[in-house]
Amino acid sequence: MRRFSRALCAALLGACLCAPLQATVVVSSKLSSESAMIGQMIRLLLNAHGIATVDRTRIGATPVVRRALLAGEIDLYVEYTGNAGLFYNDPQNPAWRDLRSGYELGARLDQAAHQIIWLTPAPASNAWALAVRSDVAAAYRLRSMSDFARWVRSGGHVVLACSAEFANAGTLRSLERTYGFLLSSAQLIVLAGGETSATIAAAAAATNGTNTAMVYGTDGGIVAAHLQMLVDDRHDQPIYAPVPLVRASVLAAHPQIATLVRPLMESLDTATLQRLNERVQIEGEADEEVARDYLQQRGFLAAAGYR
Repeated sequence: MRRFSRALCAALLGACLCAPLQATVVVSSKLSSESAMIGQMIRLLLNAHGIATVDRTRIGATPVVRRALLAGEIDLYVEYTGNAGLFYNDPQNPAWRDLRSGYELGARLDQAAHQIIWLTPAPASNAWALAVRSDVAAAYRLRSMSDFARWVRSGGHVVLACSAEFANAGTLRSLERTYGFLLSSAQLIVLAGGETSATIAAAAAATNGTNTAMVYGTDGGIVAAHLQMLVDDRHDQPIYAPVPLVRASVLAAHPQIATLVRPLMESLDTATLQRLNERVQIEGEADEEVARDYLQQRGFLAAAGYR
């Protein structure tokens, strides 16, 4: 029996040595529903094309996920282009206010410093923005921040719900300087916590006269609450475009990842992300199910022979 056991162990060991295991790609994400949803899309897409993955989505905030990538504990996750300004202590660089320039700078810095490759970014930005009730936007022809500034200067009745960080940490003041308007303290409702779900709800319900909300550009509640997001037409805010980051060694082992991810990311414009985020954030659907449904509807899984 002992001889048989030793022979069996030797055979199994030999099999392991002769047939190397296929390396899996550890796909991760931040805690946010958007980050997790896009991460699930990428994971499902890779699986469908024969690249085995491990699901480690929603593991933590940006510093946690970033450290895990640099340490080789995860292989791929979705970052936002503008955050590279913080990673490399250069947040005031004007490059971050342009999608292409910010992408190229961030990609160059990460590859040189950490052998991290930036894949195709989405044509969208999750930056801070202002959104106005649709009825008010229609009445005053508000489509852009320049339109909003004109409305404020003409004495428009503006009541903005926002966070203390937005009001006091420079974002609102930067918008005011760039577009030439000024909101008084009486026109601000600063909400404790300041989550965009609360600011959107306040504008939707016209709480205390609120008609404008601080939002993130791809928030799922914007459409559901019938708000009109204002275009940052003078590019005051950094662009935070979702972009998958992958370790160079992993991409070398699976070079097809870049080709597979490109059409997916190119399809995720602002309106699409808002609708998908609405399903997760407002309607309560699981991010993996929304991800799978989107891939199927757009034919990304069908291209791999899946239905």
